[in-house]
Amino acid sequence: MSDLRIVDTLRPAPAHEFLLGGGECAALIAALDWSATPLGPIAQWPQSLRTATALLLRSPVPIVMLWGVEGVMLYNDAYSLFAGGRHPHLLGSNVREGWPEVADFNDHVMRVGLAGGTLRYSDQELTLHRYGRPEQVWMDLDYSPVLDERGEPAGVICILAETTERVANARRTQFLLSLSDALRPLATRDAIMMAAAERLGEWMGASRVFYAEIGGGMMTVDFDHCRGVPSLKGVHSLEAFGPGLLSAYRSGAPVVTHDVAGDARLNDEARAGLADRRVGAFIDVLLFDESEWVGVLAVQSATARAWTAAEERLVQEVGERVKSAVERARAEEELLRMNETLEEQIAVRSAERDRLWNLSQDMLARADYSGMMSAVSPAWSRVLGWSEVELLRRGYASFMHPDDVPHTMRAIAQMAQTRRPTRFENRIATLDDEWKHIEWTVAPEADGVNFVAVGRDLSETKAREADLEIAREALRQSQKMEAMGSLTGGVAHDFNNLLTPIIGSLDLLVRKGIGTDREQRLIAGALQSAERAKMLVQRLLAFARRQPLQPTAVDVARVIDSMTGLIESTLGPTIAVRVELDDLAPARADLNQLEMALLNLAVNARDAMPDGGTLTIAASHRSVFANDPTGLAPGQYVRLSVGDTGCGMDEDTLRRAIEPFFSTKGVGKGTGLGLSMVHGLTAQLGGGLTIDSAAGAGTTICLWLPVSAAAPVDEDRPIEFAAIPAQLGTALLIDDEDLVRMSTAHMLADLSYHVVEAASAEEALRLIEGGLVPDVLVTDHLMPGMSGADLARLLRVSHPTLPVLIVSGYADEAGIDADIPRLTKPFRHAELEISLAALVPVVTIIASGPDA
Repeated sequence: MSDLRIVDTLRPAPAHEFLLGGGECAALIAALDWSATPLGPIAQWPQSLRTATALLLRSPVPIVMLWGVEGVMLYNDAYSLFAGGRHPHLLGSNVREGWPEVADFNDHVMRVGLAGGTLRYSDQELTLHRYGRPEQVWMDLDYSPVLDERGEPAGVICILAETTERVANARRTQFLLSLSDALRPLATRDAIMMAAAERLGEWMGASRVFYAEIGGGMMTVDFDHCRGVPSLKGVHSLEAFGPGLLSAYRSGAPVVTHDVAGDARLNDEARAGLADRRVGAFIDVLLFDESEWVGVLAVQSATARAWTAAEERLVQEVGERVKSAVERARAEEELLRMNETLEEQIAVRSAERDRLWNLSQDMLARADYSGMMSAVSPAWSRVLGWSEVELLRRGYASFMHPDDVPHTMRAIAQMAQTRRPTRFENRIATLDDEWKHIEWTVAPEADGVNFVAVGRDLSETKAREADLEIAREALRQSQKMEAMGSLTGGVAHDFNNLLTPIIGSLDLLVRKGIGTDREQRLIAGALQSAERAKMLVQRLLAFARRQPLQPTAVDVARVIDSMTGLIESTLGPTIAVRVELDDLAPARADLNQLEMALLNLAVNARDAMPDGGTLTIAASHRSVFANDPTGLAPGQYVRLSVGDTGCGMDEDTLRRAIEPFFSTKGVGKGTGLGLSMVHGLTAQLGGGLTIDSAAGAGTTICLWLPVSAAAPVDEDRPIEFAAIPAQLGTALLIDDEDLVRMSTAHMLADLSYHVVEAASAEEALRLIEGGLVPDVLVTDHLMPGMSGADLARLLRVSHPTLPVLIVSGYADEAGIDADIPRLTKPFRHAELEISLAALVPVVTIIASGPDA
């Protein structure tokens, strides 16, 4: 990376159009001098490298590509966040040099990927230096080869997701469980404090850890775990820490100091004392018994240290466990001192067991290996609803879920054989015929006949985990659909630019009648296929919510009336069409796209009713309020629904219904873009789509269109035509695509325009400033540098009467003013002719002759 240099600007050059829309990383790639790398100048990159780079740059998930045997790194904006402080220097570097700390791991990845293999790692642990210091991270990694023009692996692409937080939380939970298990059998305060301090100190890499008891203004340290620092065992005065720190202690919250030398809460004497004790940073967690301050758990570092919030929480939770264990040990010691005879000790212990037996929230039981229980605690009835008599009368296996009986009985048999406690989970029936998930800990008694069991109800925990998994799955689906939409929209836009010169050229050949009859048929067939490709691209753009819409106020009832005849003839005589209309306000919609959507839904309904049925088209006014089940924004809507009495959808089909290219019609019977196109259309208009369906019960699909405040547009007004003048004037044509510009120039010339071409908006401005006076301006929208919409706004000031026509594969409504006429790529001669006729009122056109 050190050999690369930044060139002119961060804006991609015109020759690097595949980088457009790729975000910050695309701009950085365009600005680097790649001639110093194994990839060479961008202009010489193979198409396979360009295409793969364009795809990964537009993805919202972190993706990095390693190209060539050197593994030259190219990545997107999402990966740059993962790279941290190493971005942007990683761009263009060899992966071995970019991530030297994991060089062997990446060498293996490159060997497998360039050999055509794939790799997948789940929760892979690595140590990275993203911010200049070692950092332990966990990641999900998916590696796949990228093929060159010959179909051979030329690089490796990696899709990754960092799982550090989840893994760290799981490890933290495991640590706390392990600590609780370790403290549970300990009977003395010293043993408890020693075990807790050692485990916490090793886990956090602390210099000193101790638990101190507090009383009478003094702090007593009986044991501390030290690494490289002296022990603090003994009695210390709290007053020596100064009033500022004591005030912080009284708040009850953990006291955290990252740098003792700079902490204003400490007076000079306290700072000096802590420095003498080798304390540079610390976390003190105050522990309370009801309202009394009884102890402190301290974790200290010999040097300044930036404690994380997770570390603070961990110390606090360990402190609570230590306090509980110490209190338990203290209580047991006190009981032993109070009871001088064995009988008294047994009686006291028996009373304590009885109290725990009666008050425990866990289900306690004594049972034998033959399958019967001899005693159960009151918690059984609270959790399950069964009475004590019912529980003791029946064998315990009869309460278990049938699927859980085998593994439960195996665990009990193994415990009887090994004489060691064991754990397992199963489901236990309730009195209300439900199932409770119970976690069991069982331990054998010395008699070899009986064992004791402790059961904890996990039902709420399981329910929370299920809800969390549902939410995660919904998030994954949302991210997948958004990523597919972004990629689809970008690819469709590029296809529109490719189709424009194809359709324009074929249309010219048809209009001119060039070739023999056989050649004319071949040309007509090619034009028909290109038109089908155009429709497919429009559906892709609709799914991606990037189709060029010109929404107006539409009378939905009038649209339905005008479409009913066509729909009836399309559906055939076996399907009855019923229309239900309310009084409707005008809806905000694109008339042509709405008609296409309605016809598309009707055809889908026909395919769902092969034996005939009823199709119901209905429209009504609906108000949507906050938190509506539809998920729509609050407001007023026109709901247009198409319902059938057909086969309906099962749950899996309903869940995937709006996915692009998903179809139940079989190969060759549909593109699978119909519903996704309708969904994208309604979303782009600010509305939505809902589906109500069940297998065997038919389907109703509702389009929710926002109500428009404007009056409906009269789509039936007559258009006046007149003959084309011999010369319409000068047309200034702007497009950065050479083939598109050439095809459009031929069409304009056929329309009797004198055509002046420009490859950019900046070049067009120079022509106008140099004295060119065009009669009409036809410009592409998305171009390097100034866009077509920006050029139109600029010319409105200097040339307010100059007619402007925007031509684009798709257009963001926020990027083009609503009153600027637009023409969608790809287009034919007649479509350009009609757009220009509407654009220039003084020029009207009559459809006559072979060129019409």
